[in-house]
Amino acid sequence: MRFLFVGDSMTIGRAGDWTWRHRMWEHLERVMPDGYEIVGPRDGLYVPEGEAGDPRGYADPGFPAAARRHLAGWGEGWLHMAPVIGETVAATRADVLLVSLGLIDLGFYTNSDQTEENVRAFVGAARAANPGIRAVLLPVIPNVRAAYDAAFAAECARFNELLAKAVADLGSPASPLLLASVPESYDLRTDTYDGTHPGPSGEHKLAAAFADAMHQAWGYGGRYRPL
Repeated sequence: MRFLFVGDSMTIGRAGDWTWRHRMWEHLERVMPDGYEIVGPRDGLYVPEGEAGDPRGYADPGFPAAARRHLAGWGEGWLHMAPVIGETVAATRADVLLVSLGLIDLGFYTNSDQTEENVRAFVGAARAANPGIRAVLLPVIPNVRAAYDAAFAAECARFNELLAKAVADLGSPASPLLLASVPESYDLRTDTYDGTHPGPSGEHKLAAAFADAMHQAWGYGGRYRPL
């Protein structure tokens, strides 16, 4: 089974991060050691322009190169991924998409309705490449901007409602979609390092959201247990 991580800055991570992708790799190693592959056209971390850093500089140097693969980008959202997901699924033969997008769209590019349109375009393109594709979609999680910008918080809440409706509308037995649950205990003070991007505890909670959704709905692997 081939897994493809799709996301924005919270998924690609920055030089020196572990990333929730690493936490998911650890989980898959425990529950599906011989039955999975992580795929994707990219494998690096984000390094801000003008700063010293190694895009291969994961916090765990033992993170295998093959497990680092992804389709994630700093500052990229549904708007950017919808046009490229079809070709990526075709090239990687991905079976399951683990998608964490939306915050950057609402913050910089599109409103909730436009973002939902891009969700539907994304799903359509992925299915055109693989009619049996499965996907787990994570709603927009708590973030610092929503804590002080009421209009932005309202857009996040509305998009999450639209995302849930899209998952219900678009899901099918042949190509099932899951809506992951936002971790109830997610705390910006302890689970992020800047109010948005996950630190170690936040990474575990995001990985658990995906792992537990797949286990509960599809029987994949087991429940998430952090190492």
